[in-house]
Amino acid sequence: MISYEPFFKTLLTKGITEYHLIYKQGFSANTIHRIKHGKDINTKTLDALCFVLDCEVYDVIKHIKE
Repeated sequence: MISYEPFFKTLLTKGITEYHLIYKQGFSANTIHRIKHGKDINTKTLDALCFVLDCEVYDVIKHIKE
């Protein structure tokens, strides 16, 4: 299972809001909604998040063995 828990920690650490991602960086509100609800996002979106947040993939997602 993929968890987006690191994403929210990274936002806090970097002082970036969801508003900023949507209205200043051009991410769709649907993308943020999908992340909040633990749904899939594509690798292009993951790459864009890493670029904007200046972080690594593990700062956005983590794998949890079930």
